[in-house]
Amino acid sequence: MEENLDSLKINFDTEGLWALNITLAIIMFGVALGITTNDFKRLFKNPKILFTGIISQFILLPLVTFIFIKIINPMPSIALGMMMVAACPGGNISNFMTQLAKGNAALSVSLTAFATLVSLVMTPFNLHFWGNLYAPTAQILQTVELDPYELIKLVLLILGVPLILGMYVRKNKPNLADTLMKFLKPLSLIIFLIFIIVAFYDNLTIFSKYIHYVLLIVIAHNILAYLTGFYFAKTMKLSYKDQKTLAIETGIQNSGLGLLLIFSFFNGLGGMALLVAFWAIWDIFSGIALATFWSKQKVKE
Repeated sequence: MEENLDSLKINFDTEGLWALNITLAIIMFGVALGITTNDFKRLFKNPKILFTGIISQFILLPLVTFIFIKIINPMPSIALGMMMVAACPGGNISNFMTQLAKGNAALSVSLTAFATLVSLVMTPFNLHFWGNLYAPTAQILQTVELDPYELIKLVLLILGVPLILGMYVRKNKPNLADTLMKFLKPLSLIIFLIFIIVAFYDNLTIFSKYIHYVLLIVIAHNILAYLTGFYFAKTMKLSYKDQKTLAIETGIQNSGLGLLLIFSFFNGLGGMALLVAFWAIWDIFSGIALATFWSKQKVKE
């Protein structure tokens, strides 16, 4: 069955790949319209929060994921899918989730911006490092001959360029940025949700037949990610608002980027694609549920 799972061909053609490219770029551009250089300055003025956020996302989460993989010993392609999720930066919808959870929205936006910059290097590095550290996934990486430089180029195009363009518009044409933000951010989220739903529908038979392989793994992995961010922030003695923010920033991963990398470099490897595709659906649900729960809490500091 493992061979059957990894030989799955997800219904996702070249046109779909281009659509995903454009969707992710639009989402990043929409987020970047609300980012200024002051956001970065604010982080550097409080390096404790900056390092807590970056360590949580790019060091602790991949480490926790690796330990979790060693414990549960999933199929190699599923394990690599988990590493892909952990290697990606926080998802852009984390800003919306943080605001709903009554967290630190300014911190969320700032961390999204900085994490996007860091991910240009750390996403390829983490996938390459942890993937080669685990023998079953190292074998897969050898067969696909993953080129870290090509990976960096793709991440740069999808995240880096829209980030710079969005910040440029914000700085030089703030009125235009405000106008675009009013419809672009919600519209891009809706487009991404539609994209996921259509992709899910097109592969409904595959999902219904194989989803049990990744269902509990994704849920447990996602919970671990939230807990990692929350309790590391708590250990660092950040405020409760910042603890909620770090939990969401660590738990909501850019699974759309993960899917793009899987179809660009791994030919839509069955177990990998299945896990990341379900994560894309699940973390929206779990993020809204967690943020709604926190939004109903009394203020705690």
